[in-house]
Amino acid sequence: MPSIRCSALACALLVAAPPSLAAGAEPVLPPSQAYQTRDSWRQPVPPFRIAERTWYIGTAGLSALLVKTEAGAVLIDGGMPQAADMLLRRMADLGVAPGELKLILHSHAHADHAGPLAAVQRATGARLLSNAESAVLLARGGSNDLHFGDGMLYPVPRVDRLLMDGEVVELGGMRFTVHFTPAHTPGSMSWTWEDNSTDETRTGQRGGKPLRIAYVDSVSAPGYELIENPRYPRIVDDYRRGFAAVRALPCDLLLTPHPDASGWAPADPAASHPSPMTCDAYAERAERALDAQIEKQREARR
Repeated sequence: MPSIRCSALACALLVAAPPSLAAGAEPVLPPSQAYQTRDSWRQPVPPFRIAERTWYIGTAGLSALLVKTEAGAVLIDGGMPQAADMLLRRMADLGVAPGELKLILHSHAHADHAGPLAAVQRATGARLLSNAESAVLLARGGSNDLHFGDGMLYPVPRVDRLLMDGEVVELGGMRFTVHFTPAHTPGSMSWTWEDNSTDETRTGQRGGKPLRIAYVDSVSAPGYELIENPRYPRIVDDYRRGFAAVRALPCDLLLTPHPDASGWAPADPAASHPSPMTCDAYAERAERALDAQIEKQREARR
C-alpha cells in the first residue's frame, strides 16, 4: 500500500480506536487505499446476543446491530465499507437470508458507520431510512463534510424514506423510534426500541423482562471548530440540544456506534459489557468534554 498522509478525520480515527486483537482471531478486514484506521475497527468478532431479538454483528471497534422480527430483520449501522461481506455472513450465521433483511437504520453519515450500507442494500434489497440532514451527506458519499471535507469517502447508498424526529418505524411487531441528537453531525440519529432481556448465555433461557434499548449516536467533536464556525454557526446550540435529547431517552441498556464509548468490549466474549453506562452519564461526560474543548479554543484566540 502506498504511503498516504493522515487526514484530520483519519487521524481522529487512529487516536480513538482501541488496539487490534490478539493473534488467533479472524483476519482483519483489508485496509482502505485512501485513508487509515486502526485494525480493531476492521477486526471481526463473533456475533453475540444483546437481548432476545437484538444481536451485535459488528467489529471489535465499530457497532452493527441486527434485530430479528417475525417479518424480517433490521440492520442498524454497518461500520467501514470493507465490512459489507462480513455483515452478510453474520446475518447468514444467525439465520437471516439476504432477502429477509427489510430495513437499514443508521446513526450518522460518516464512513466508519455508513460505509457498507450501499453494498448491503444492493445485496439484500433492504430499504434505507434516514433524515434530511444525513441524506444529503449520504448522497455525496461523505464528500464536502462540514468538518472533514473529502477526507473519508464511501459508496453512495439510496435513501428510501426520510424520517421526522420522534417518528416510529415498525416491522414484525418491533417499534423503533428515531430521536434527532445533533451532537456529532447535524443529522445524527439515535434509536430506541423495546426487547426482552435474556440470560441465554448462562442458563439457556430466553424471554426475560422488557428491556428499553437505546442505540445512541456519537456525542464527540473530534477536531471540530466550535467557535464562529462559518459553515455551522449554531453548532454549539445543536450540541446542547443533542445532549438534552440523549438525557431524556428511555434507556435501560445503552449501546453506541463506538462500543467502547458506552462500556462495551465486543472482543471479549466472556465479558462483552464490563462497564455499563447510563444515557445521562454518557451525555454528561460528553458535555464536559465539549465545554473543555470550547474553552481551549477560546484560549487559543486570546
